[in-house]
Amino acid sequence: MRPLDQLEETIRQRQLAGEADKSYTAKLLAGGVAKIGPKVTEEAAEVVEAAAEPDEAGREHTIREAADVVYHLMVLMAVRGVKLDEVEAELARRFRMSGLEEKASRE
Repeated sequence: MRPLDQLEETIRQRQLAGEADKSYTAKLLAGGVAKIGPKVTEEAAEVVEAAAEPDEAGREHTIREAADVVYHLMVLMAVRGVKLDEVEAELARRFRMSGLEEKASRE
């Protein structure tokens, strides 16, 4: 099983258990979009800051912060009932058109 699939399954299990006092993930899930949204924003800013750091230390910091963004985004997706395979399907759909065409299709 891929790590992202494992993460999605762990988040789903926490969501089903609903024990907010038992895990950080469950606390985020209980708080809904209002709790998770600011965390996604915070982690996104941190990955941008890390990417600006020089050398290998900055690269490694970027990897850690990117993992934090992905984790929090996947928790947010779970709250909205969005599955990873749905996001993958959307990305695959976008491969069939140019980036400019795809952006224009959203307007």
